[in-house]
Amino acid sequence: MTTEITTTHRSLTGLRTALHRLAQRSGVSAEERYRLTLSASRVAADELTAGRPVLLEADPPHQSGAEAGAAALTVRLVLPEAPAQPSAEGLEGLPLPAQRKPGPAVVWQLPAPADGTGTEEPGALELLEAELAEALARADALAEDHQRLTHELSETNSGVLALYIQLEERDEQLRQAHGRMLRQLEDALRPPPVRVAGLEMAVHYEPAEKDAPTGGDLYDWFVLPDGTVHITVVDALGHGLTSTRSALNVTHAVRTLALEGHALESIVARTDEVLATFDHELMATVQLVRIDPGSGELVLANGSHPPAMLVREDGATSLLEARGRGVGFPLPGSEALLRDRLDSGDLLVLYTDGLTESRRDPREGEVRLARAAQRVRHRPIEGIPAAIAEEVRSVVLHSDDTVALTVRRIAPEPGQERG
Repeated sequence: MTTEITTTHRSLTGLRTALHRLAQRSGVSAEERYRLTLSASRVAADELTAGRPVLLEADPPHQSGAEAGAAALTVRLVLPEAPAQPSAEGLEGLPLPAQRKPGPAVVWQLPAPADGTGTEEPGALELLEAELAEALARADALAEDHQRLTHELSETNSGVLALYIQLEERDEQLRQAHGRMLRQLEDALRPPPVRVAGLEMAVHYEPAEKDAPTGGDLYDWFVLPDGTVHITVVDALGHGLTSTRSALNVTHAVRTLALEGHALESIVARTDEVLATFDHELMATVQLVRIDPGSGELVLANGSHPPAMLVREDGATSLLEARGRGVGFPLPGSEALLRDRLDSGDLLVLYTDGLTESRRDPREGEVRLARAAQRVRHRPIEGIPAAIAEEVRSVVLHSDDTVALTVRRIAPEPGQERG
């Protein structure tokens, strides 16, 4: 195959001008001329910038043969002094794809136009204007594509945002439903105060974790057939539903034994015997209290539980420490009962260790508890347990479930019967 055109170029301007005219005379469309010129300029730029010449070779479209018939114009760009031959990787991404031939040559083959070759010889300005128009048309098309993609992305983002909002709303609905379910569970686990003439009662419960408002700290209170009020406070080992189940087992067993008439001093030991057969890992501290609303007589039995605090109407405080070991402990049971008396205005505070051990020093917690109970003892009973807990737990270093339960003896109103 004979090369009919060969020119040497030392500047990009000269190379581009030669390509413009060569492609126009061969009938190459303005778009293809633009792509060819841009591609060749990229390949030759480094050589020309370095001062090394490049050769432009072309096989016109009029030559015969199978190879010639396959293309309107074959263009070779030769880099004779290039330090390295053009690589296939270096030719990727060109506006007009090229072929790498053996030696320092890059080849483009352009197809013949449908309407034949051009007949007029336009000036350089006309060639540039035609190619510029083609470039602008291409830029407009790219701009339209970009605008379309931007619109689609905006719609996608709007859809994602709407989905995110829906998920947030759904999540909030689930949280509210979860909260209602847990509050219902709490109400089922924590009975309301007993209403009996001569006594006021209130309770405050605070979970260790806000998102898991059940734990092993439970209480129970009810009236025995003889009119005595029975109170149980339980702290089962652990947190969450497992400890809740253990604490429920204890409170149910204690209620059953108490209503069956078992002596108060025997109930902790009997509870351990009943539960040991099916809950081998159960460990729980227990405090049992009996109060006669008429006389104010107070009896306590204990099983490893923190002592109750008695706050007299004049502000004097004392700890009611009854000895004993809890359910699941070695040698469980109450060693002896502790007896005292509630006079009018006296306040009894029962609690779990989460109240006084928030600073890991039970003695400090007991001092803070006494001071808090003294300050709030004359408030309405409904707010006393929460006020005590807020003051005692102002600094929490060790988070734990907490129960604070208060009972105050009052003079019964005229005509009020013992319940």
